[in-house]
Amino acid sequence: MPLLGWPLVLTLSVVTLVTMVVTLVAWPRVRGGRPLRVAQRVGLLLVTQVATVLLVAAGLNNYGYFFGSWSDLVGQTSSGAPDPATISRALGVKPDSSGTDHGRTGVAPSQTQSAVAHATQSQWSTPAQWSTKGRVQAVTIAGAHSGMSEEALVYLPPQYFQPAYRHTRFPGVEVLTGYPGMTTALVERMHYPSILLSEMAHHRAKPMVLVMMRPTIAPPRDTECTDVPAGPLALTYFAEDVPRAVASDLRVNATGWGAMGDSTGGYCATKLAMTHSSVFTSAVSLSGYYHTLRDGTTGDLWGGSPQVRHLNDLEWLLQHQPAPPVSVYASIGTNELGHNGIVDTRRFASLVRPPMSVQVVTVAGGGHNFRDWSRVVPAGLDFLARRLA
Repeated sequence: MPLLGWPLVLTLSVVTLVTMVVTLVAWPRVRGGRPLRVAQRVGLLLVTQVATVLLVAAGLNNYGYFFGSWSDLVGQTSSGAPDPATISRALGVKPDSSGTDHGRTGVAPSQTQSAVAHATQSQWSTPAQWSTKGRVQAVTIAGAHSGMSEEALVYLPPQYFQPAYRHTRFPGVEVLTGYPGMTTALVERMHYPSILLSEMAHHRAKPMVLVMMRPTIAPPRDTECTDVPAGPLALTYFAEDVPRAVASDLRVNATGWGAMGDSTGGYCATKLAMTHSSVFTSAVSLSGYYHTLRDGTTGDLWGGSPQVRHLNDLEWLLQHQPAPPVSVYASIGTNELGHNGIVDTRRFASLVRPPMSVQVVTVAGGGHNFRDWSRVVPAGLDFLARRLA
């Protein structure tokens, strides 16, 4: 049974209800001496509590998309060893009968079948709808420089399939979840493709290719999009490998990218723009933070080096290095009062100076959740569309 979805929640609901009924019926009927009766009743309570906790955990996971599979839950990656091939193997796209160029490299069917084994969103639209709705395709992007590989969902806008745009190269945007995150949440819960489609229809946004990913490329560790000394080269993967791989096989610009994300994804998006401004010109941070973190999920990401830690601290960079020529859109809820909340966002904004710019948007009554992030996604996409080539 899948970890995500209502079947597991409903099954655990039934199990919880049954354990409660059994506890109520069996409670007055236990037999034996006093120690044995106490032990039996404690056992009944424990079984009921465990079932209840599992039900709540499954419900929260179903809402938050924290873990997408049992292998994710136990810290195993499902993407397998990195494939040295570029993204074209995963897409496996070829010119159709209309002559529209879906991608520049064709592959053998066996390679395509293997590469898209984890495709879950290919039915977002049918081929007949691609020129009006666009396409969401599951792919695996292998990093030539980082040696890392991760699954992604790529949204190609409808213009990508229209003959009038057959020679157009589109701007690219990396969209990142929080930690640990599920990429499917960006489509099913945050509705990025649908919102971009709506914004384009209302002429508030221009066509962009969305490369939707999670920042957890070395599960269960939270790398914070950092090149960890003697560890995962997460920053190299997201900042260099992903744009190059996508640009080499799709009609997407190699530079002039945007980045967008929530929570940890917001920190990563801003970090990509600030540390690799030659590739990323703008970023949108939804409830992101702007300083380095160290906790049980990250461990030591800097190899004990204060310098490496500083170079991954966005506020330190603004205080000690020249500001990069990038634009940042930072949203934060007024109810986010913790160390990574509204105070941190305002502190970051106060440090920004030309040629960098920042636009801070506060969400009245907003918190750290999908509902409030979704309210800002349209404006965030519009912000990127105005700034990308």
